[in-house]
Amino acid sequence: MSHLPPNAAIFSPSVARAAASAAKDWSFIETWLSKKFQGRTPPPFERNPDTLRALLALANANEAADEERTLLAKLESDTLREIQQQQQYQQEVENPADAAPQAILASLEENLSREGRTALESMASVSVNLGMAFATPVDLGQRMVALAAQASELEQMQARVAVLSRYVENEARSVQELAKELKGGQYRPASHLAKQNLEMQRKIKSIAAKLPELRDKVTALASSVGMPNPTVEQVRQEEQAYLELLTQKKDLDAQVKAFQGLPPDTDQARQELEALRTELRRVTQRRDAVFEGLVERETPKKPSRPQ
Repeated sequence: MSHLPPNAAIFSPSVARAAASAAKDWSFIETWLSKKFQGRTPPPFERNPDTLRALLALANANEAADEERTLLAKLESDTLREIQQQQQYQQEVENPADAAPQAILASLEENLSREGRTALESMASVSVNLGMAFATPVDLGQRMVALAAQASELEQMQARVAVLSRYVENEARSVQELAKELKGGQYRPASHLAKQNLEMQRKIKSIAAKLPELRDKVTALASSVGMPNPTVEQVRQEEQAYLELLTQKKDLDAQVKAFQGLPPDTDQARQELEALRTELRRVTQRRDAVFEGLVERETPKKPSRPQ
């Protein structure tokens, strides 16, 4: 042993076996705890041999109880099946005409898979809740869609009612605050309100006195002139004529815009137009001269031949 370093661990087969056994037991306990807590984190606990022994005993007892419960459930299921078979046999003996359909239904129910049994029970439960005696999948789907639409509409109505309720509550609170302010001694109406109220009452009385006279004038004017009663076709024709006038106006505006800036006198406008034409010809001639000079300058000259 003198050749080993002082910090090297000494291998012992018994210690290794004990460590492996403890690790295996802890792995079993962790699997059992995760199964019992169904994805949740178990509470923290101290990991020591005493805790391991207690958890192993608890796990073994739990598994034994689970096996016993499974056996009891299987026994109850077998007993119930035997009772149902006995009742079915008695029904077949008493009512041989109804025995064949019942036997077919029982056979179908027994041979259904777990998913099929769940689907059949769901359809039956939905049919009972909807009050449909002879429901088909299509009828159930249509009824479910109708119920979903009705639920959505009710949710929207509930949201609107909630908004309206909040608005009414805010208004009621404002009215209560205003009533409290008016009832208190701090509120004083403006001094000119009384005078303004009297003036408004006088105006209302004068207008009310003139109202019958105005009605008579309107009636006489309507009987003498005659109120127009246009039809829809006449309105459409008037609208079409109005649109055509608008188009013609735009064209005329475009034509008039071309002569914008000219003097109002005809002779002066013609003189200005001739001056502009002369300026245009001068600018055009200058442009042509510049272009020709540019072409002559940029055109390469041919070398002269020696004599």
